[in-house]
Amino acid sequence: MPFPKDFLWGGATAANQIEGGFDEGGKGLSIADMLSNGSHASPRTITSQTEEGLYYPNRIASDFYHHYEEDIALMAEMGYEAYRMSIAWARIYPTGEEDEPNREGLDFYKKVFACLRKHGIEPIVTLSHYEMPLHLTNRYNGWADRYWLTFNEINCGCLSLGNYMSLGIRNEGTRNFLDQVDDVNVRYQGLHHQFVASALTVIEGHRINPDFRIGNMIAMMPVYPLTCNPKDMLLFQKNWREMQYYCGDVQIRGAYPYFAKKLWEDKGICLNITDEDVEILKKGTVDFCSFSYYQTNCVTTDESVATSSGNLLGGAKNPYLEASEWGWQIDPDGLRYTLNELYSRYQVPLIVVENGLGAKDVLEDDKTVHDPYRIEYLRKHIVAMEEAIEDGVDLFGYTWWGCIDLVSASTGEMAKRYGFIYVDADDYGKGSFKRYRKDSFFWYQKVIASNGADLD
Repeated sequence: MPFPKDFLWGGATAANQIEGGFDEGGKGLSIADMLSNGSHASPRTITSQTEEGLYYPNRIASDFYHHYEEDIALMAEMGYEAYRMSIAWARIYPTGEEDEPNREGLDFYKKVFACLRKHGIEPIVTLSHYEMPLHLTNRYNGWADRYWLTFNEINCGCLSLGNYMSLGIRNEGTRNFLDQVDDVNVRYQGLHHQFVASALTVIEGHRINPDFRIGNMIAMMPVYPLTCNPKDMLLFQKNWREMQYYCGDVQIRGAYPYFAKKLWEDKGICLNITDEDVEILKKGTVDFCSFSYYQTNCVTTDESVATSSGNLLGGAKNPYLEASEWGWQIDPDGLRYTLNELYSRYQVPLIVVENGLGAKDVLEDDKTVHDPYRIEYLRKHIVAMEEAIEDGVDLFGYTWWGCIDLVSASTGEMAKRYGFIYVDADDYGKGSFKRYRKDSFFWYQKVIASNGADLD
């Protein structure tokens, strides 16, 4: 088998999408707490204060805050070797400006880490996963100013939808999560501040313990040219540079790529980059690259072709691929392609820290959940990773997204379920919040036990 004996199998969540307990233990409000629920057809709404008639699902989420011992025990039952999680910034620093951390928040995570250690599960911790304290957005407009932490899917700052979730920037007039008012210069300046913050964190982490392994996290959104028209090929190349390599080059190579100057000129961007920033980026390169992978899209210069395939990021529909119920096209071969492209460019170890399928699961009368579609999706993506390792890629782990049902970041739904464990809660926080094992729970348990050998 190509999977190395020390390969890390596990799952991944984000605090704002699973934790709940939004007003307990001294926690402050985060930007995620101010996102209303939505659906595939209706985008989430951004608010600065609670509004009557709107429901805010991240405030309750899956209630991991009160169920963490049970949830971690279920992960251990599956055989997890790693759990990628995040720390809610506002649980440690409620406003982000405190001189001392919130002791109750620290105690909560101390108990979570102790529980993981008890079950022999390695935590892979994201320090900032779309949950900036609301106070920092209201007072400083988020990362438009300089504050320091490391980040989930940092390249989402290249997209206008990253204004609020990724950067904590709320430009005047912004209300719709997916159709935000955009100041591209402010957005890229905020992204630059995140790069510097990430590099400083790497430098400090290595100073504290040279054995620490610190990585970045990229939202891989690969595209193909829709046709063999050379102009489609050039557009495909441009997309890869701007969406995949712009951020990866800074964090892994330690400097902006050669094409950055042209990108800035084309977008009318003028960044404030100091000499000190340049040195920090050079010294604060990461040890490995982690990334999320859900789908691929196609690009074309042909304006007569429909440009929306129903997924979060749009893109022309690939006629060779099937799609999820939410329109995200399913492409396991694209994962193999992505792994090879990243490793060819950077030659650093890789780990897939998000990959998953959102689907409408049904809890049967006997409290079972039959999800063969999730098993088939997972099987094909594991085969793709196996093939990439055979190609020579240094891949050291895989954490399935949403090991327990949680709130969808894009739509705010619980109905869009990712987990191996069903959480009895609806889109409005109603339900028993009891946990039930899906069929995929037992299948993934078998996969881990066999180190990827048993995929039947």
